[in-house]
Amino acid sequence: MKRLLIFAGLPILITAATFTTGAEESKFNTPQEELSYVLGMDVGASLKRLGTDIDLKTLMQGLEHTLKGEQTLLTPEQANTIKQAFFKKRQEEQAAERKAAGEENLKEGETFLAENKTKEGVKTTESGLQYLIVKQGNGPKPKDTDQVKVHYRGTLIDGTEFDSSHKRGEPVTFPVKGVIAGWTEALQLMSVGSTYKLFIPAKLAYGDRGAGQQIGPNATLIFDVELLDIVKPEPATEAEDKPAKEEKKK
Repeated sequence: MKRLLIFAGLPILITAATFTTGAEESKFNTPQEELSYVLGMDVGASLKRLGTDIDLKTLMQGLEHTLKGEQTLLTPEQANTIKQAFFKKRQEEQAAERKAAGEENLKEGETFLAENKTKEGVKTTESGLQYLIVKQGNGPKPKDTDQVKVHYRGTLIDGTEFDSSHKRGEPVTFPVKGVIAGWTEALQLMSVGSTYKLFIPAKLAYGDRGAGQQIGPNATLIFDVELLDIVKPEPATEAEDKPAKEEKKK
């Protein structure tokens, strides 16, 4: 069961409250009022993230009873049962929403790819990966055992950008087999110096699990990929190589 950690940021908030007034004119009469308001903001933000209607009057009643050590209207056991039921229902609702979103994304992706494959220059592999050669390089092609250095930009089919090495100001290096299946396949088609536009169906991307906040379940992804280099692994130091040499002697 998920727990509502409404005071997770308490140490930071207390520090912030200590220094908020400074040279500014305080909106509160005492540090106690200031801290109390900050904690109220923290609780409010946490409750808002629940995405459910809260009866503020009843909430304040429960808060007051607990803080004052008065008899609460529910026992801890009753409260725990209610929370468990709430979070179970919430998980079921989220699962249903995710399933519906996945079905919609899959349908939209299939429609997009069916139309996209008819466009000039777009090639489709046996796996369903689609790609367009923007620039053909003349360098070597990486193998699945290699590491590569690339610049890339990733978007959803509606144009929403979810990642870009260009915006981070530097290319990335990773193993060819260390990325989604669509990338692993596409990189081995590319020569160093090439730029390809990739259209990756969900089954070759993140599937029904999605990724992060922006890549939903069964999302079709588009990437602009520039293959800059095949990166050779760093040579082993003498200390790292010693066990291998000793093993060979045996």
